[in-house]
Amino acid sequence: MTTKSAAAAARATVYGYPRQGSNRELKKATEGYWQGRVAVEDLRGTAARLRRATWEQLSEAGIDEVPTGHFSLYDHVLDTSVMVGAIPDRHRAAVAASALDGYFAMARGTQDVAPLEMTKWFDTNYHYLVPELGPDTSFAADPAKQLAELKEAIALGLTARPVLLGPVSYLLLAKPAPGVAGDFPPLALLERLLPVYAEVLADLRAAGARWVQLDEPALVQDRSPSELAAAARAYGELGALGDRPKILVASYFDRLGPALPLLAKTPVDGLALDFTGRAAANLGDLAAAGGLPGKRLVAGVVDGRNVWINDLERSLATLATLLGLADGVDVAASCSLLHVPLDTSAERDLDPQIARWLSFARQKVTEVVTLARGLNGDSVAIGAQLAANRADLASRTASPLTRDPAVRARGEAVTGADARRSLPYPERAAAQRTRLALPPLPTTTIGSFPQTTELRTARADLRAGRIGTEAYEERVRTEIRDVIAFQEAAGIDVLVHGEPERNDMVQYFAEQLTGYLATQSGWVQSYGTRYVRPPILAGDVSRPGPMTVRWTRYAQSLTGRPVKAMLTGPVTMLAWSFVRDDQPRADTARQVALALRDEVDDLEAAGSAVIQVDEPALRETLPLRTADHAGYLAWATEAFRLTTGGARPDTQIHTHMCYAEFGDVLDAIDDLDADVISLEAARSHMQVAVELAGADYPREVGPGVYDIHAPRVPGAAEVAALLRKGLEAIPAERLWVNPDCGLKTRGWPEVRASLANVVAAAREVRARLPAARS
Repeated sequence: MTTKSAAAAARATVYGYPRQGSNRELKKATEGYWQGRVAVEDLRGTAARLRRATWEQLSEAGIDEVPTGHFSLYDHVLDTSVMVGAIPDRHRAAVAASALDGYFAMARGTQDVAPLEMTKWFDTNYHYLVPELGPDTSFAADPAKQLAELKEAIALGLTARPVLLGPVSYLLLAKPAPGVAGDFPPLALLERLLPVYAEVLADLRAAGARWVQLDEPALVQDRSPSELAAAARAYGELGALGDRPKILVASYFDRLGPALPLLAKTPVDGLALDFTGRAAANLGDLAAAGGLPGKRLVAGVVDGRNVWINDLERSLATLATLLGLADGVDVAASCSLLHVPLDTSAERDLDPQIARWLSFARQKVTEVVTLARGLNGDSVAIGAQLAANRADLASRTASPLTRDPAVRARGEAVTGADARRSLPYPERAAAQRTRLALPPLPTTTIGSFPQTTELRTARADLRAGRIGTEAYEERVRTEIRDVIAFQEAAGIDVLVHGEPERNDMVQYFAEQLTGYLATQSGWVQSYGTRYVRPPILAGDVSRPGPMTVRWTRYAQSLTGRPVKAMLTGPVTMLAWSFVRDDQPRADTARQVALALRDEVDDLEAAGSAVIQVDEPALRETLPLRTADHAGYLAWATEAFRLTTGGARPDTQIHTHMCYAEFGDVLDAIDDLDADVISLEAARSHMQVAVELAGADYPREVGPGVYDIHAPRVPGAAEVAALLRKGLEAIPAERLWVNPDCGLKTRGWPEVRASLANVVAAAREVRARLPAARS
């Protein structure tokens, strides 16, 4: 490889980094602030220390240009709304009284004011807060956060690049504000927004920024000619500004497609492109577009979303090809490292052989730095890393831990009949109504109930060896008894056992299935202060024994009302894990589905009449390009039906989905062939019920009437109004009443009050129905 001149030396950089700290310090400080235990100055101090520690760690690892602006107390899209002054009217008073409390009011709501809607960030498991815009929206620059963080990094002697959400993606991710016509296109506000971005860019330049990165991930989705023209116009105008830093436009998660040549022709100074996974096609597209002569290219060749080690030699070959396509090529991860855990060295219990195959954020930074050195021709310095990388890759390929012949043979023997119920839905529905004898508008919850301090303490004591299994399980039984008794007293119709034995809806099952690995410190932000530990899917999957039967059977023994058995579906088991990248996802999904099918069989044998197979990730995992939808949905829906296909006709199969836009997967939802589906609807004001009705969805639906992601108790009148709106779309004989999601993250006082109001509203609306449930 030819050594590059010093002027053209490749730099190492990243777009963002995990925010929480090695011990989730940010989560603890933020929640302490909400509870009044942490002073505002202490919260801000914790945040500042975490930012400084991150930047210093990145610099010491060899990152030449550190990102600023990626840090957030809750969500970077919400930060952008603040930066451009897009504050909903209902939150303006709170923001005026206290910028910080107003910020959190937009994120979480208050007892009197609803929060912004929350949905998935593209096809990841991160949730962002959706901007609310309308024709009367006015923007005003407020870059105080972005300027302060840039100055903090510069004060440390670092070369810093602010990273902001770009104006086009910001508008494409927004929705019409309440009261605005549903067909209002937020992108119509682009000309109004661009001067605000121009002002922010000028302020950042004055504060010392040489480069600013504007992220435009929405452009990797299918975009209309008018949307592409708007992007070209936006960067034509921003690039033509005289008072600005150099502009780097970034995209990730998929190929940029037709937006690539349009952006390449604008007067911006560089592009940052993803070259991993589906986005590998950017390489050919870039060459076909004539490259980026005179511009900077930041090449995302290290996968920022999965945890497997990089094939360094393959990445170096990609980088070598890119050298002839741009004025300068720098090395980065494919996207922000927000989506992976912090550091593999914190995992003390992983098999050392498997640990060699893994790369978390800190290790990915090392890979980026190594590749930059290799691109600069420093083959001697990286020789040992390349040799070790080759050995680690070979170890994984040859390991018997990744292959189980019996699992593979079972998957190959599956037929189409295995993935279909024995009777069509109308006949099943009649049998289920006879068996269950439920009232109109039956009430239920999604599955989990608050995890009490006593329960969490018992779980920690069990892990630490302070108590034995018997004492821990007695605590679980106590929790189940309490949850069942509360639901009976509240008047809920279909009960749940509350899931006190479960640490997480994916991890709990992963710990009982072969092929999965659990981490101790692999926390990843899902939204706000909600962090999860995605398991790692490393090998073939099977079920050694029943996973949920014992606790479900115990709960059912305490009541004469039906108790829903709760399982996490195969698509979500993949989507909320770090999935193996050495075989098609369809094959992995089939393995998980067959393991769950065995659990359904055992639950039925134990007497379960209602079984819920949650698939909240079905929509979020939808590929970003329409051309890839059909293939994904074919294997995803088959996996669900394979899980449930053996169930008896009079066993009612529920599924649950939340916090996504469902309009483009309505046919797939129908193809699941579930008997009842519950979905998020409170924040979106029953929009999903309208969409399902418009698609002639024929089965039973539970659109959520209680937003569990906000710390507020909905009034009975509020719930009743949502129910009546739901009844405008879904007939009473097919409408259920339930919260948006599980109740694990809420406290018992608000859950008791909220569910009392939900039941009261259901009874009030039920009493006004013209006829009984048929």
